[in-house]
Amino acid sequence: MTKPRTAPGAPVPVVLAGARGHGRWHVANIRRLQAEGLVRLVGVCELTPLTEEEFGGELPEQCADFGALLDSTGARIAVICTPIPTHTDLALAAAERGVHLLLEKPPAPSYAEFRRMADGVAAAGVACQIGFQSLGSHAVPAVRELIARGAIGRVRGIGGAGAWVRPEEYFRRAPWAGRRRLNGVDVIDGALTNPLAHAVATALALGDSTRAEDVTGIETELLRANDIESDDTSCVRVTTARGGPVTVAVTLCAERADEPYVVVHGSRGRITLWYKQDRVLLQRAEHGPEEMRFGRTDLLANLVAHLTDGTPLLVTPDGTGAFMKVVEAIRQAPDPAPLPAGTWHRVPGENRRVVPGIDGLVAAAADTLSLYSELGAPWAPPAHHLPKEVSTR
Repeated sequence: MTKPRTAPGAPVPVVLAGARGHGRWHVANIRRLQAEGLVRLVGVCELTPLTEEEFGGELPEQCADFGALLDSTGARIAVICTPIPTHTDLALAAAERGVHLLLEKPPAPSYAEFRRMADGVAAAGVACQIGFQSLGSHAVPAVRELIARGAIGRVRGIGGAGAWVRPEEYFRRAPWAGRRRLNGVDVIDGALTNPLAHAVATALALGDSTRAEDVTGIETELLRANDIESDDTSCVRVTTARGGPVTVAVTLCAERADEPYVVVHGSRGRITLWYKQDRVLLQRAEHGPEEMRFGRTDLLANLVAHLTDGTPLLVTPDGTGAFMKVVEAIRQAPDPAPLPAGTWHRVPGENRRVVPGIDGLVAAAADTLSLYSELGAPWAPPAHHLPKEVSTR
């Protein structure tokens, strides 16, 4: 079923699947764009209907059947912010109706599911934007331009660091939270693949290694202090076809929450991007430090512009293939090892677990492009290696 075209200049009708949890951010963003006349929220898909109090105002049409809601509302765009294992089937349900997509990250829990989604969307001829909001930052092309003109010399590698804190309730917020599998289905909800996935995707983007074929090898170290299946303290090192390593270290058990960042190491300097702040620091030999701040293009607004005037999409499925290779490596790795007793403790009154010294290890991994085990962390297992030849199918 092909959707009727929206009249030129008219707001594009949008359906949101998943309006609770992170979906609340999408509700607020859609309202902002609606006030600008770009979109119109015509439907919400939730298994348990929202109340007006929850929604914060008059509700649009609601239906637990996503396909039926798309049909009844005439939506032209679907924003999908639902549990990770549902992404592919919902995306394909929209695609077969000619509905374009903003699909939350991670786009799928496995590379096979990602390919099923990406190939199906391409065959249907609909546009699909993957929700890595950091890749809408104008800092990303600016840093790549600095690299291209040799501002820091030859690139030696790229590091990423994310030190966050999360209470134990975070891992109980939904049945799939903190799970690698649920009812026999892959979930792969770990620190690297979900909350700090932007650190991985942004590091790969700065290295111009975003497609699946750009990845030639992956090493992982996955650990957990919390009583969960997935990793909450982990690192990954990606070998790319360009030759330089991309090493990202993260934790949800930091002593203090810090802004995540990506750092490009060059032979004559370094560039640091705090990707949530769109802030860049250029440090190079024989120059003083230069700090720059940038704007950001909203990914839903970019999708609307793509449909109305052909503006290129910022985050296509193929442009997240390398990230999905990392997800697949984490899926195939041994289950995250529990950190030994005595290597973590609870913070009184905060109901969260902390790994002493992890903040420094995260920063050191990004600075030296090393894994935790190479930095002497006594609790780190030997790295799990995927073959250097990584399949792109």
